Amino acid sequence: MTATPAPEAAADARPRVLLLFGGRSSEHPISCVTAAGVLHAADRQRWDVVPVGVARSGLWSHDELDVASFRLDGDALPEVPEPKAPVSLRALPDGTVELTAADGSSLGPVDVVFPLLHGPWGEDGTLQGMFESLGLPYVGCGVLASAVGMDKHFMKVAFQAAGLQVGPWETITARDWARDPEAALARAGALAYPLFVKPARAGSSFGITRVTEPAGLRAAVEEARRFDPKVVVEAGIVGREIECAVLDGHGAAAPRASLPGEIVVAHDEGETQFYDFESKYQDTGTTQLSCPAELPEEEIERLRALAIRAFEAVDGSGLGRCDFFFTPDGRWVVNEINTMPGFTPISMYPAMWERTGLSYDDLISELLDLALERGVGLH
Repeated sequence: MTATPAPEAAADARPRVLLLFGGRSSEHPISCVTAAGVLHAADRQRWDVVPVGVARSGLWSHDELDVASFRLDGDALPEVPEPKAPVSLRALPDGTVELTAADGSSLGPVDVVFPLLHGPWGEDGTLQGMFESLGLPYVGCGVLASAVGMDKHFMKVAFQAAGLQVGPWETITARDWARDPEAALARAGALAYPLFVKPARAGSSFGITRVTEPAGLRAAVEEARRFDPKVVVEAGIVGREIECAVLDGHGAAAPRASLPGEIVVAHDEGETQFYDFESKYQDTGTTQLSCPAELPEEEIERLRALAIRAFEAVDGSGLGRCDFFFTPDGRWVVNEINTMPGFTPISMYPAMWERTGLSYDDLISELLDLALERGVGLH
């Protein structure tokens, strides 16, 4: 005899959202805190949110997780524990997708995924490819845009092809370093100092070193290689760091750009500091958001147009945060695009939209609506 669904379940027409967070990358704790922010803000009248954590091993956990309590201001960074009974997704013959337990039993359907994983194995197109193969809509950029947006080398190539100005850089691949590290150092060291040495496919300022003289370059490359065997070395650019949030348009409508924001990092007299992990996530007393950034109106509109061009240069969809330098001689130099920016309480992306007139909870609903509208497959 078939069981009759409870009246509450039968009447619940809310789309079921898989809130996916954690992951295998070094940005695991940031992803956990981002999930807490989205979980607090999601409109439960519209969305049935199911949090699922990805442990460091890559296994998915639907165990009892106190996601809402995740913070970065405690003694220990938040972590998804290894699950005793991992869960997974399964596509059904009727085209629906469900969350399944380790024993194969169903944990209910999934209508759309909000993948809050940052860095490799989450923001780089790998998960997006899985969602595409399952036919499951998801928030954010597709496979190509996610992969290009994760790789600082190919990102810059795409920007250049779209006519955007990028700063001087050199890439050191794993093969370069294995064959002739001295030649790689000489090539990178020919750029104008100070240099910023970065893992090519990481974020949240992990593994980034500011180098002021040639003697420090090798150690900086080795530090970046702890996070990624491919390293990008960028010449320092004199200018203000200005960011702009981009949100996709509905249907054939153009993407939308927020008012620009500028992070001001306080530091002791005589000390130079860049916007590092601590400034971004743990020490809010050293940073302040200025939004809209203090710029002439014509420069604000120019930047918003350039941010949309950068978003479209990587074939973006859903959302992206575009970071620029505004030089003293009035040039806009694009630094990077982040295809899954953080949603922590102090993150730039939601804060810029908040000050542009779109609230945090409305922004989340807008992103989910866009994902369901876009669907999957070629567009």
